[in-house]
Amino acid sequence: MRVLVVEDYDSIRKSVVKALREEGLSVDEAADGDAGHAMARGAGYDVIVLDLMLPGIDGLEVLRRLREDGESCHVLLLTALDAVDDRVRGLDLGADDYLVKPFAMDELIARVRALLRRAYAKKAPTITIGHVEIRTSDHSVLVDGEPVELTAREYALLEYLAHRVGEVVTRTEIWQHIYDEQSTATSNVVDVYVGYLRKKLDAPGKPRILHTRRGEGYILREETA
Repeated sequence: MRVLVVEDYDSIRKSVVKALREEGLSVDEAADGDAGHAMARGAGYDVIVLDLMLPGIDGLEVLRRLREDGESCHVLLLTALDAVDDRVRGLDLGADDYLVKPFAMDELIARVRALLRRAYAKKAPTITIGHVEIRTSDHSVLVDGEPVELTAREYALLEYLAHRVGEVVTRTEIWQHIYDEQSTATSNVVDVYVGYLRKKLDAPGKPRILHTRRGEGYILREETA
């Protein structure tokens, strides 16, 4: 899942970025409104965490321009305690949620997770596909009722495919959603992680749920045949 954090205070931005990356998300960052707007346009972020008080163009103007450009990514506004009018205007401009500073990092993460579920039309925090159960609230995975340990990258790959269950997802799409702009990895690494994940998801006597479509990508679905 791809997240962009636009916040000018270095300490806040770096703390948020670190926390979201520890959640297994692909996170990019910008320190002013102009850079944030430029990065967000056409980049396919799932969620943007957007401060309102920014150097250059402010957060409300960034939001207005993104919606005017047709960008449908979910936006979480970070606002000051007394910025009621700005919060109202932000929601009217197309923001999806807001969080008042100072905030608890756990709450920010929970709100981002909720917006990610909304982005893929998933209300429930648990996704079940065949013999695999994915609990997005705590990143736990059960295979045939037994817990399975996944690395952060493996979990990020599984959750992204689960949110797009039944769809063929290309290697490029996967790479863009589980790696940030600072990564030096190539899209070939996706094949490696799919192999790791497949070994952990397979269960004796159960049909495989992670399939390869040659020349196209991968699809997560329950085998019915």
